[in-house]
Formats: sequence, structure tokens, C-alpha cells
Amino acid sequence: MKLKVFFVVFTLLFLATVTRAEFRAAIAVRVVTPDPLLPVSGGIGPSNPVTKKEGDLTVRALVLADDNTKVAIVSADFLGFPSVLGDQARAKVKGIPPQNILIGATHTHSAPDCYGFPDHEGKFATDLKYVDLVCNRIADAINEALGKLRPASLKIATGEAKGRIAFNYYAEQLYDPRCHVIQAIGADGKPFATLVNYAVHPEVLGSDAGILSPDLVGPLCDRIREQGAGTGIFMNSAQGGMVTADNRGPDGKSIRAWSECVRIGNLLADEALRIVASAPEQKNPKLFCAAKTITFPVDSPLLRAVMMSSPLHYPTTDPDHVVTQLNLVNIGNAQILTIPGEALPNIGYYLKRKMRGEHNLLFGLTNDAFGYILTKVDWGSFKRYDYVSRTSLGELTGEIYMDEALKLVQQSSVPEKVAQ
Repeated sequence: MKLKVFFVVFTLLFLATVTRAEFRAAIAVRVVTPDPLLPVSGGIGPSNPVTKKEGDLTVRALVLADDNTKVAIVSADFLGFPSVLGDQARAKVKGIPPQNILIGATHTHSAPDCYGFPDHEGKFATDLKYVDLVCNRIADAINEALGKLRPASLKIATGEAKGRIAFNYYAEQLYDPRCHVIQAIGADGKPFATLVNYAVHPEVLGSDAGILSPDLVGPLCDRIREQGAGTGIFMNSAQGGMVTADNRGPDGKSIRAWSECVRIGNLLADEALRIVASAPEQKNPKLFCAAKTITFPVDSPLLRAVMMSSPLHYPTTDPDHVVTQLNLVNIGNAQILTIPGEALPNIGYYLKRKMRGEHNLLFGLTNDAFGYILTKVDWGSFKRYDYVSRTSLGELTGEIYMDEALKLVQQSSVPEKVAQ
């Protein structure tokens, strides 16, 4: 009798352990195209009027979960999405710790201003009712994904994306051609979400084309769905200074047309799906998320003025410093670091080399978007770097960021190994 009781208890404990180990995921999308259309922003300064749209702006939330940890990865079709707005969305989500909600901007240059940039007369194009709507829809998407979590496995892969997708406008070959892909597979064996992580400025159209658009990111996500790979989500990477879409025509001039957004978006989607196709399926991958608060000095008069005057009411208790959140996520054999701005490619290469996953992903413009992030030896160097230096928080931003990021890497657990 005692043996039977022991066996039953052991079996129940074993089943409970199996249940706790079950990995789940879900994704949800909300359209955030303004109606009527709003002016669009390509950077500091006045927004530009538009007369039409190509594609819809969206916010996309991929939620990953096991019994102990939940993480939301959010992609928003904007130039940047500062934490003062991200925190509004986080406050409306009850099922995930706010520090585990990573909100990144795709960096399209054809969407409304979410920073609060003043024009030459000190006026603002930022529509506060609209940004409130966006925050609400981000929360709605996260909450929907939370409510429909389902058992899943993952395929994770890294490979070089081939073809005319991106190049460095400052120095053609100085960019990272690696594309990282995380794909969620349902119990039926079919993918239902595909995350693409790649460094590129989605500025095929440009902010002065009179068009509101997700740029190449919209066609990328459409292509993923059309190819049966589920809902697409794009997270940018270290694309600063100036890794942009390769929309050069045979004459070397930029092709600023929706058809070129479709070509590049389709090509990047096809390459991502090629790269992930042969990756091994990871059953019940381990999930870990760490968050750390870091502080940067604000040396740039330009960025200090933006933050002080913005109608978004950035925290201004200390105008000489900004505080932001850095995240590290281990998922299966991958490791993810967030970047609160546009890091130059050399920073991206360095971090990936020092990270500890079999696949090392960088989520740029995530949790904040404080302009360009340069190393101290790049800051103020070369005429080419004049603009990126002026729109950087300061000379030490890159050094502080890399130091704090790598401390978090060393203090956190190592991602699991997966047989290839």
C-alpha cells in the first residue's frame, strides 16, 4: 500500500513538473493608422504633411511565457517610442511585470511624431490624443496575447541576409548583414509568429514624400503571413550612422516608391524564412528576463531642449541626466539585449561578440530612443559624424551603455545549449 501511495505521489509531482515546464506564446496586432492622417516625422525638427497612406501603421505584441516568467516584445511603427509613453502602456497590463515589457520602434520615417519635436516656431505636431490611443492599443495587444497563450516550441536561427536590403550610407560595407529569426511553432507543427531582427533604417519613402507608411516593415510582415509563417514582427538592431535601406537604382539614385518598400520588405522576409527553415525545433525552451536601470548624462543642448520643451512631459527633476531601462532576455539558446537608441554598427558587433548565446540579438530603439549611441572615439570624429554626434546624448553614452550591458550579461545566467 505504501509503495502504491509513493508511486501516485511521484507521478503527480512528475506531471506537475512537466506542466510547469510548458512553454507558451502568442501574438496580437493592432492597427494605429491615424484617421484623419497626421504629419510624419523623420527626426528632430518640423513634421511633414501627408496626402495619402501606403500600408497601415501597427503595433505588434509577442508574449512568451513559462510557469515562472512572462515577457512581452512589442514592435511599434514609429521613428521612436520614448519610455514616457511606454510606461503609459505598461501601466495598463496586469499580467506581466512592467520591467518585462520591451517596447521597440521600427524606426519608420513615415509615421507621426511620438517625441514632441518643436518646429522653428516652437510649436508641436505631436497629437496627444493620438499617442494616448497608441498606448491603449499597445496595452490591448499585449493583453490579447496574454489571454490566448498556447503551447509552443521555437526555432531560432542566425544567417547572413543576401541581396540588396541594406548598406551604410557613410561607408558602404560597414553594416551587419546578419539576420536573426525567432519563430513560434504551435502544437499542430505550424508557425504562428515569426520575429525578424535586422539592422536597417526603414526610410525608403522618406519623411518628405507626403506619405504615411510603415515603409518596408509593412510588406515584410505581409510577406511572412503570405508564406504561411504566421504573424510577422520586426525588431530593429544597431542601425545607427547610417545603415539604411538599399533602395539605390541602376543610376545610383534612391528609388523613393512604395514598390521599392515591397521589394525590400519581401526580400528580407524571404531571407529570414530561408535562414530559419532548417533550424532545430526547441521544445520547452528556458525563459529568463532581467532588467536594469541605467543613467546617462545629457551633454547635448539639442536633446536637452527637446526633452525640456516636449508636451509629453519627460521627467525633468534632473535635466542633466536621463534614466532608462536595459533588458537582457535568454530564450532557448538565444540572448537578447535592448538598446535605448540607435547604436552604431561597431557597437553592435562588439556586443554580439561578448554576449553568451548561440544566437545574440540586439533590439535597437527599445524602451527608449535617445538618438545615436557612439563610442567616445567616434563621437565628434570625421565630418560624416557631425549630425550623429549632435543628436547623441553625449560623448560617453556609448561607453556607459556598453559597460552596463556587459555587466548585465556577465551577471545573468547563460542561455541553454541546443543540439544543431
